[in-house]
Amino acid sequence: MTDAGKTSESPAYDVVVIGAGPVGENVADRARAAGLSTAVVEAELVGGECSYWACMPSKALLRPVVARADARKVPGLSAAVQGPLDVGAVLAHRDDETSHWKDDGQVAWLESVGADVYRGTGRLTGPREVSVTAPDGTEHRLTARHAVAVCTGTRAVVPALPGIEEARPWTSREATSAKEAPGRLVVVGGGVVGVEMATVWQALGSEVTLLIRGGGVLPKMEPFAGELVAEALTEAGATIRTGVSVTAVHRPAPDGPVTVELDDGGRIEADEILFATGRAPRTDDLGLETVGLEPGSWLTVDDSCLVEGTDWLYAVGDANHRALLTHQGKYQARIAGAAIAARALKTPLDTAPWGAHAATADHAAVPQVVFTDPEAASVGLTLAEAERAGHRVRAVDHDLASVAGSGLYATGYRGRARMIVDLDREILLGVTFVGPGIGELLHSATVAVAGEVPIARLWHAVPAYPTISEVWLRLLETYRG
Repeated sequence: MTDAGKTSESPAYDVVVIGAGPVGENVADRARAAGLSTAVVEAELVGGECSYWACMPSKALLRPVVARADARKVPGLSAAVQGPLDVGAVLAHRDDETSHWKDDGQVAWLESVGADVYRGTGRLTGPREVSVTAPDGTEHRLTARHAVAVCTGTRAVVPALPGIEEARPWTSREATSAKEAPGRLVVVGGGVVGVEMATVWQALGSEVTLLIRGGGVLPKMEPFAGELVAEALTEAGATIRTGVSVTAVHRPAPDGPVTVELDDGGRIEADEILFATGRAPRTDDLGLETVGLEPGSWLTVDDSCLVEGTDWLYAVGDANHRALLTHQGKYQARIAGAAIAARALKTPLDTAPWGAHAATADHAAVPQVVFTDPEAASVGLTLAEAERAGHRVRAVDHDLASVAGSGLYATGYRGRARMIVDLDREILLGVTFVGPGIGELLHSATVAVAGEVPIARLWHAVPAYPTISEVWLRLLETYRG
């Protein structure tokens, strides 16, 4: 141990990872599996945003909401689940899934793979050099023989509006960790965080108003996805207003309501306001200026996640702005970890598309599930994206409610499926599903898109009857005529 405020020269490592979320953990795991000594630096909780303020708590909150919604559409069961959710039990389950915001288990896992964990703020001080300032002021100077991996993720962006500081708005962190349901909640933003949190808190008793600057929710997915999700949110009691922007917020009393001013002259009073309006990279206090990069910037990388202009610095996960999703960041970590090892061991790299050292899926096959009621899931390109990219395509649609498995799943089932066919190659460029219980369908679509499986071969992939996955057969029949 060193005295507080003192500097300790630590042993050199093959790899130093800054950020111990799921992405950093996976980089460390792959580096250690290749026999490389690895240090991991974390300023907050090992396990990162996903484990404590994003994926895990949000899905723990959403699961009972969606399960109740599904059960209410099942004959013989619906009458038993008409009452309200047990809010205390839902929040307690959320707390269990976040390990009560303690990271002992995650630290133990990292140590079990042989990585050294340094708690504190990590900053670059030069090529292959990282300074770690511990909470007690102690400083460790780490050297990386081969690579430094930046896995610091992103933070929520709150717009600089009049009154914003006094209003103390929620971001995704407060929305997923709140200890009680606010009476009235304004949600600003119609993306994934906005609609998921609107779904949660409306079901837990809040009066939710969703404010959207654009024309609808989930704008990055096929239009029908947002339409079905918005329709269900409205039926659940939420108010959705599109084409409107917040111009100012006011909270005169610290424990009082917040007033939201809109660009159309209107005002809304609420108990809390959540801004779900985008993310920014956690690179502003990383020491990027010491290696010729701009603090606060997204880091541009090649397909092995090597930062452009360097032969030692990697940016993996959200910080590279390729695909801001936990599972995609973990995928990049597996690719980057393998590339770091190959370069360190001086073995050939396979960086061709779909090669062992190329994160090709970031461009062609990014899957995502929105855990609302109904669920929305997609992989690959939308019709608009495919057309903008110059592909000659056809969108093939089918009503999910017409599949036998859907009727068995829920009375009054509503849903839709679309596949985007590349007419020149007869492969799928994208697939979208919307409907109850369709999240588990997505991996079959991901395999088809990532594998570039020909339509002629998909015809031989027989879906089990009677499952919702029979929609695959219906889509292919529609395409073949």
